[in-house]
Amino acid sequence: MDYLSKLNREQKEAAMYTEGPLLILAGAGSGKTSTMTHRIAYMIDEKGVDPYNILAVTFTNKAAREMRDRVEALVGHGLPSWILTFHSACLRILRAHAEVLGYGRDFTVYDPTDQKTLVKNIIKELGIDGKRFTPSYFLGIISKCKEQRITWQEYPRVYGDDIKAEMAGKVYAAYEKTLKKNNAMDFDDLLLNAVRLFEQDEAVLLEYQNRFRYIMVDEYQDTNRIQYLFIKMLAEAHNNICVVGDDDQCIYQWRGADIRNILEFEKDFKGVKTIKLEQNYRSTSTILDAAHSVISNNRGRKAKKLWTDKEPGNKIIYYRADDERDEAYFVAGEINRMKSSDRKYSDFAILYRTNSQSRTFEEALSRRDIPYRVLGGLRYYDRKEIKDIMCYLRLIQNKSDDLALARIINEPKRGIGGKTLDKLRSLASVRGESLFDTLTDREVTSSFSSKVSANIESFVDMVESYSAEKDNMKISDLYDGVLVKSGYLRALEEQSAAGQAMLEAESRMENLMEFKSVIYDYEEEDPNISLSEFMERIALLAEVDNHDAGENAVVMMTMHSAKGLEFPFVFMPGMEDGLFPGWRAFDRPEGLEEERRLCYVGITRAKERLWLTSAQQRTIYGKTDYTRESQFLRELDKKLLEGDAIYEKKKTDAGRGAFTDGITKSKSLKPFDQLKYARQQTKKNVEALSSDLAPGDAVSHPKFGEGQVISCDGKIVAVKFGDETKKLALGFAPLKKL
Repeated sequence: MDYLSKLNREQKEAAMYTEGPLLILAGAGSGKTSTMTHRIAYMIDEKGVDPYNILAVTFTNKAAREMRDRVEALVGHGLPSWILTFHSACLRILRAHAEVLGYGRDFTVYDPTDQKTLVKNIIKELGIDGKRFTPSYFLGIISKCKEQRITWQEYPRVYGDDIKAEMAGKVYAAYEKTLKKNNAMDFDDLLLNAVRLFEQDEAVLLEYQNRFRYIMVDEYQDTNRIQYLFIKMLAEAHNNICVVGDDDQCIYQWRGADIRNILEFEKDFKGVKTIKLEQNYRSTSTILDAAHSVISNNRGRKAKKLWTDKEPGNKIIYYRADDERDEAYFVAGEINRMKSSDRKYSDFAILYRTNSQSRTFEEALSRRDIPYRVLGGLRYYDRKEIKDIMCYLRLIQNKSDDLALARIINEPKRGIGGKTLDKLRSLASVRGESLFDTLTDREVTSSFSSKVSANIESFVDMVESYSAEKDNMKISDLYDGVLVKSGYLRALEEQSAAGQAMLEAESRMENLMEFKSVIYDYEEEDPNISLSEFMERIALLAEVDNHDAGENAVVMMTMHSAKGLEFPFVFMPGMEDGLFPGWRAFDRPEGLEEERRLCYVGITRAKERLWLTSAQQRTIYGKTDYTRESQFLRELDKKLLEGDAIYEKKKTDAGRGAFTDGITKSKSLKPFDQLKYARQQTKKNVEALSSDLAPGDAVSHPKFGEGQVISCDGKIVAVKFGDETKKLALGFAPLKKL
């Protein structure tokens, strides 16, 4: 028990409290992971709890891996095998009992890219205008329905029968039917189906209730309704549940997180003991006081205040830039100034509210030759060649996966174009079978030319052979075989040798070879890893898992992505009303409180120094506006700041009508309003000029100068400018009648 001596009083109390419900309110940087891992070690070493009976769940693979490593370092033996993410835990349970819900145990997990492809196909099949209604639009509706446990059968009753709802209902229904037909689930299904499994089969629920006598949940403030039900059902038998979280860091309500889960934990479980971890080991007291001066304005929070025994440190620097370019150059200049021999570029982070802010910083850093990395760009696993080869492996694992087959049937070219694939889909649908089953029918393939038929037969034989042997082969050997026998690698080599997109082909081959390194890493960690386990781990990788702290580059990301990370030096640009907090936040009190929690998260990522910046004018959504400094800047304790002064609204300003509470009345940064305004103005221009212009009228144009109208047919006006005649579209051409 010597390791418990390293904990502070509250951490030690939490680690040793093992029976009954426990709520650990852990502020940012207060050592919650250390507390959780010591608690698990204490249960195993001192209390004699079988590791088999412990379930610990969190949200990212990075957090789960860190927890496992720390417990292993403390215990050295008997490591619990169920320290997992929510999705991984649910997936493991579903693999063992999928048939209860009508799935095969080899079901595929569709990632967001797969989901978009599937919905895109459905939109096309249903004849929906894909420009007006994108896959993301429908996937947002579907995800929300699954969080609220609204099935596609119930959708029409809940959302009515207007045109949009009817269309969304059809897409939802087709989406769910296709998933089931393909023996596939999406990420939301993993959580939802685990709860359905427990509800439908009491024996399965009892099995896991008896197994998991001790349950721990990390980042409990981020749980949604389905995750809450999953944990509550498991914990009801023994009531030994420990949840760790911070209501001040609940920043994912927009994607389903329910802050009530942590605020009302005492109502769900009787006899709850609450322990607050308020000592911070990350930041200076100046940074912590700044964070508290902002977050204390929230009403929906449990009372607590972070403190540290560190020195106050430097004051927070505030810079009011002329515009977004000046802001970016200031940040780049500060990084150059602070960079020294004992400081790496990776010590610096730029955290912004929206991804659209990154462009000016990328330009400014590039001009100064400062290396940077944007977290949240194209993932390595989303690259075409990686997705292609993953689909080969998915099809070998699950031959019912039509989405995977459709992607690779003509990669490399086998003579199966889009029209042929559509015919195959129709035939498979009529016969009630998968695309792969249709391709195994020699009568079907014989209808193609001899060359195409031979290509398909070779493809089918390869998939069937590897599918039969997948459990007898190492994944690295399987991968090598697929690359060669599919012809994929040969096709890239031919492109490279022939000089056709040579650099692109070589880059793709390098990525494919790098993917083999990924496989080797997993095989080294677990020599007996199966294909399905490997595919699961890749599919469940989160965006934050892409962060490589060892890469010497400035890190740029949104504040949402930065949660769980920390940096010595942090820049928070765009501190303006309408941008941060965003204009939507002012529509409802809880929206502003969530934005304030996001500001708190951003501030507490900084360990040593923090910079806050804003721009007097900013071009965003194609419109340049003068801005007002963020409400959060006005809430900061001014004694903690140095640099530019923050404008404070005078009492006389209240009657001027220039500003409402923190945002301009025009809400000029609101993109949809601007689009609506532009459409209205265009319509007015068309109507005005159509009725007002006639041959012989004198007009002016900012580019062509003054001219005379020759003809006007209501939509097109012909104007003679000097010796040249121009035909201009009314409502688009900036004409002014003289």
